[in-house]
Amino acid sequence: MVENKVFHVTDRESGSTIVGALKQWLPGVSWNEAKKLVSSRRIGVNGATCLDEARRLKVGEVVHCYAHARTPPPQAEDIKILYLDNYIAVVVKPALMTTLRHAEEKKWNDKRKNLQPTLDELLPKVILWAKRPDARKLGLKGRDARTANKAFRIPMPKVRAVHRLDRDTSGVMVFALHPNAETHLIRQFKKHTIERLYHAVVHGTPEAQTIENYLVRDRGDGLRGSGEKSDEAERAVTHIRPLEKFTMNDGRVFSLIECRLETGRTHQIRIHLSEMGCMLCGDPTYHKKRDGSSIQDHSGAPRLALHACSLELEHPITGKRMQFESELPPDLAKFVGRLRKG
Repeated sequence: MVENKVFHVTDRESGSTIVGALKQWLPGVSWNEAKKLVSSRRIGVNGATCLDEARRLKVGEVVHCYAHARTPPPQAEDIKILYLDNYIAVVVKPALMTTLRHAEEKKWNDKRKNLQPTLDELLPKVILWAKRPDARKLGLKGRDARTANKAFRIPMPKVRAVHRLDRDTSGVMVFALHPNAETHLIRQFKKHTIERLYHAVVHGTPEAQTIENYLVRDRGDGLRGSGEKSDEAERAVTHIRPLEKFTMNDGRVFSLIECRLETGRTHQIRIHLSEMGCMLCGDPTYHKKRDGSSIQDHSGAPRLALHACSLELEHPITGKRMQFESELPPDLAKFVGRLRKG
């Protein structure tokens, strides 16, 4: 039995496959046993379950080997629709689901894709279920069921992503279902007229403030982070408001805060909170300081404690201002409840 272990990829393992690296880290483990660790959902890379035994590792990545299999990824039935018409779909993305399939994964066969389904692949099916009667729900069987489904058959909708949420982040998202809607929504995001609110649980007690800086792909240690203003750097603005403070019996302090995005850069909230010394609970990546030391996370968070709780936008066709909200999902609500008890 392999116990819980954490490995940091160095120059020695860089470029190796995950299975090859496991062979180096776990003496006595055979190739077949290393492959089985991957296929049985017991290996994670940067917090995400790794099911690709040929995945190449990079310096700085964090590999977890778990004593027990991790929870399977959410499926289509876990996606909640808040609003749907012929132009947009507003949904609540479950945590542990990637918004879009990565370019290098698009050539995977269906069997391999189904091991880690993505939101853009599952959403068309969810929309179909919402738009047409299901013969099974009507109690029809056999020929009657086939006839009913054929009568209500509509083409598979094409969803167009106009923004993203991190894999471990849950919450409200909007997808365009029509080219005109896609163009209009993208324009709103570029003009920052779409208001996005997040709830986050963090270490420490950040004060109400606005964080504004420039983010670069590599701040010097392989991670995204703040840097000098340049052609490559992106301006990033996050507004923070504290909501609730939790003091543990041992003196540790955590906070529930609200983050309002003025810009939407990759990992913006996570980077801003980490660099100000108030790391998100459950963040598997942004726990490092620039000096190489790490922030220890003993919060017990079930995953990245970040939830997109509100999305306000202008309907791309009617022009009506619309707001959609989502409460903390059960896993984070339960986590906050534990913190309240100290």
